[in-house]
Amino acid sequence: MRPTLASIVHHSALKLTVRAGEDRLDVPVRWAHVSELADPVPYMEGGELLLITALQLDAEDPDVMRRYVKRLVGAGVVGLGFAVGVNYDEIPKALVDAAEEEGLPLLEVPRRTPFLAISKAVSAAIAADQYRAVTAGFAAQRELTKQALNDGPEGLLSALAGQVDGWAALYDASGAVVATAPEWAGRRAARIIPDVERLRERPAPASSVVGGEDRVELHSLGTGRRPRAALAVGTAAALGTAERYAVHSAIALLTLTTERSRSLHAAEQRIGAAVLRMLLAGQPEHARTVAGDLYGELLDAPFRLILAESASASAARAHADGHARVAAAKPSKAPVVVPDPTNGDPLGGLAEIVESAAARSGESVLVVPDGERLVVLAVDGGAAVTACGEYAAALDAARIATREQPVGEEDELVVGLSAPAGPIAAAAAYKQAEQALSVARRRGRSLVEHEELAAGSVLPLLADDAVRAFADGLLRPLNEHDATGRGDLVASLRAWLSRHGQWDAAAADLGVHRHTLRYRMRRVEEILGRSLDDPDVRMELWLALKATAAAGAGE
Repeated sequence: MRPTLASIVHHSALKLTVRAGEDRLDVPVRWAHVSELADPVPYMEGGELLLITALQLDAEDPDVMRRYVKRLVGAGVVGLGFAVGVNYDEIPKALVDAAEEEGLPLLEVPRRTPFLAISKAVSAAIAADQYRAVTAGFAAQRELTKQALNDGPEGLLSALAGQVDGWAALYDASGAVVATAPEWAGRRAARIIPDVERLRERPAPASSVVGGEDRVELHSLGTGRRPRAALAVGTAAALGTAERYAVHSAIALLTLTTERSRSLHAAEQRIGAAVLRMLLAGQPEHARTVAGDLYGELLDAPFRLILAESASASAARAHADGHARVAAAKPSKAPVVVPDPTNGDPLGGLAEIVESAAARSGESVLVVPDGERLVVLAVDGGAAVTACGEYAAALDAARIATREQPVGEEDELVVGLSAPAGPIAAAAAYKQAEQALSVARRRGRSLVEHEELAAGSVLPLLADDAVRAFADGLLRPLNEHDATGRGDLVASLRAWLSRHGQWDAAAADLGVHRHTLRYRMRRVEEILGRSLDDPDVRMELWLALKATAAAGAGE
C-alpha cells in the first residue's frame, strides 16, 4: 500500500516525533517537498508532506501561523515537518497550536535527520508500493488468463471479483446480463442495465463510473465503433493500482474472447447458410448432416422462418414490384456475413437481438443474410421468436406514440413470419414468410404472421392500390348512371349480391318491388355489358363493392 504519515513516523532511521494531529497519521503521502516560502500553496498539488525550517516565517506569531496552516490544509497538504535546531531550538507554540486547531499532523524533525533522508524514505516507499502493485498485477493477469482458458468468461469474472474484493458482471451486445460473480451480484448488475445501454451508445472504447450502494465502473468491450459487450466492476471504494491492473487485464481478455467469438460466429454462419440452401432446395437429410450438433436441434423441432427487410429497402421493393410477387422461394445469392449492427444497419440489429435471446435461453437459431434481407430459422415458441415479436411491437408502439409515418424510416424493419414448419416444408415456410412480409409492407406494420393472414379476413388485402383502381374502373359506369339521378343501381347491386340473388329478400331490404329490382339488374347488365348469371362476374363485382367500401372507411 502507499506510504502514510504513520509509516514515515515509524521509520526507525528518521527519529521523527509527532507534535500535533496524532489521530490523522493514516493519510497517504504522495511526496515529500521542501519549501521555505511564506506561501508555498501555489506550488502544491495535494497529498504532500511539507518540510520547513521557518527561515522566512515568524513562527512565533499566532495570527501568522493560523493563516499559514489554514492555507496549507486548504491546499491538501497532509503533514508538516519542522526541523528543530536550525532557526528554532524547538517548534514554536504558535505553530503547534495552529496545527492542533486545524488538525494538521505536525512532525518534529531532529537536526541530525536531513530533509533528504525523509524525501528518500518517501520515494523508496512509493517505489516499493508501485513494485508490489505491478507484481500483484502480473499475478492477477496470470490468474485471470488461467481462469479464462479453463472456465471461460464465468471463471474470469469469478477471479476478477476476488481480485478487486467486489463483484463483476458481463453484459452482451443487447445490454442483457450474461454472467455475474458472485451470484448474489445479479440484482445489482440488473439495476444498472440502463447505464450499460447508455455506454453502448458511445464509440468504443468507453467507460463510466456509476454511483449507488457500490462504486461501479463500466467498460465497453470490442474493437468496433460500438461495443459488442460490457464489463461492470463493483467495489466499496476506488480501485487501487493492483486492482486497476486486474480490471485492465480482464478487459483485454474479454475483448479477445469477443473478437474470437465474432470469427467463430462468421464460420458458423457460413455453415448455417449452407444448411438453409439445402432446406430450401428440398434436401432435408443433407441439411441435417451438415448441421450436425450446431443446428441439429433446430431441425428436430418445429421452427419458424422469419424474413426481414429494412423499411427503406422494403419501400423500394414495393415501388419496383407493386404486387410484391416473388419468382422462387430461395435466397437470391450465396449469403455472406451478417451486417455489423454497429454500422446502424437495422437488419444487423435484429440479428443481434434474436441471437442474444437464443443464447440466453440455450436454444439454437440460424441467422443468414440474403442481400437486403435477413432470413432467420428459430424454434417455434422459443425466445428468439418472442424477442423478434417484442421488438416489432416496440417499433409499432413508437410509431403510434410519435405519430410518424408507418413505414419508410431507415432504422425500422418490416418482418414476415411463417407458420410452424419442419425441414421438409422449409420452402413452403419461406413462401409463407415472404407473403406475410409483402402484407406487412403494404399495411405499414413492422411484423405480420402468416397464420394471421390465413385466419383473418380478406378485406384488408383489398386496400392495395391496384385493387382499388380495378374497383373504380369496374363500377365507374354504374356510379356515373346513379349520379344523373336516374336510379340507384350500385345500392341495388349490393343488396342483390348480399342476398345471393334472392329477389324478394333483396327487394325488401331496398324497400322496392321485386319487379323494380329485376329492372335495375337488367340495366346493370346492359351498362356493364356483362351477365350477372356468370359467377366470376358476380365475384368481381362483390369484391369491387367491398374494396370501395373499405377505401371509404379508411378516408
